[in-house]
Amino acid sequence: MSQQAISARGLRKSYGDKVVLDGIDLHVPPGTIFSLLGPNGAGKTTTVNILSTLVTPDDGSASVAGHDLATDADGIRSSIGLTGQFSAVDNLLTGEENLFLMADLHHLPRGEGRRRAAELLERFDLTEAAKKIPTTYSGGMRRKLDLAMTLVGDPKVIFLDEPTTGLDPRSRRTMWDIIRDLVSDGVTIFLTTQYLEEADQLADRIAVLDGGRIVAQGTPDELKRRVPGGHLRLRFADTGALRRAAFALDVSTEDAGDEENLALRVPTDGSVAALRAVLARLDAQAVPVDHLTVHTPDLDDVFLSLTGHRTEATKEPAK
Repeated sequence: MSQQAISARGLRKSYGDKVVLDGIDLHVPPGTIFSLLGPNGAGKTTTVNILSTLVTPDDGSASVAGHDLATDADGIRSSIGLTGQFSAVDNLLTGEENLFLMADLHHLPRGEGRRRAAELLERFDLTEAAKKIPTTYSGGMRRKLDLAMTLVGDPKVIFLDEPTTGLDPRSRRTMWDIIRDLVSDGVTIFLTTQYLEEADQLADRIAVLDGGRIVAQGTPDELKRRVPGGHLRLRFADTGALRRAAFALDVSTEDAGDEENLALRVPTDGSVAALRAVLARLDAQAVPVDHLTVHTPDLDDVFLSLTGHRTEATKEPAK
């Protein structure tokens, strides 16, 4: 477990008769982005709260940043940052004062705390707003300040619980860039999100939580390949090439062909090996392909297949 930035085995949590987590296992390598997806009420926030020591599990074991959850909770707290669904910014303090407060809570020497605050204000493009109170900030600025406050203690692992909810597309992409920069610096990110495109863009690995259990884990591409519907769309120069291709690939032009557009649809799992196999069969029959596109199910299809319904916010709001 110590080789993982985050590791959990058999985590369980119930509230009365309601089982929220039913024995989940998680393993997150250092310096990666791990995304936990699931319907509302699936237990995502409970998982974050347990791993960040805010809630005690009923059963199971876990370690975070090399510290055991049961025996070294203080070690975990000193090594992590947490940005929850709701901003922890104090509206009565200026942006700069919020960072000073976090520096004091981390027991940083006064000079070091002031230096750290100035660095973070510059990093998050908040220097001009440093002397203003957060009620004058945009949603994106508040979220950046919230994350900057999380970074004051220089954490090795950061839990981001739906960090971009309510942000406009531009602010969301700014947050994505910030998250990528953190990982490039060696930080490990544990991300929960309702935006499946966000998980697709950011996550090295994804786990889908449903009914208190992990129902699937893998890279975004691995999860997409588990869902039927992937195919290659091949376009040819003329009807003759289209029909020769259908014969070479053993597919029916009536079912998979589009003679009007000189196109053929060939089922595939979207892998490079599958693509090479199709092209090799066409090359063997000397059938040239004018154009091809690979169509794979998206994470929304994966989520629907695994949980039976879509998330409430699978894609960005319209610009």
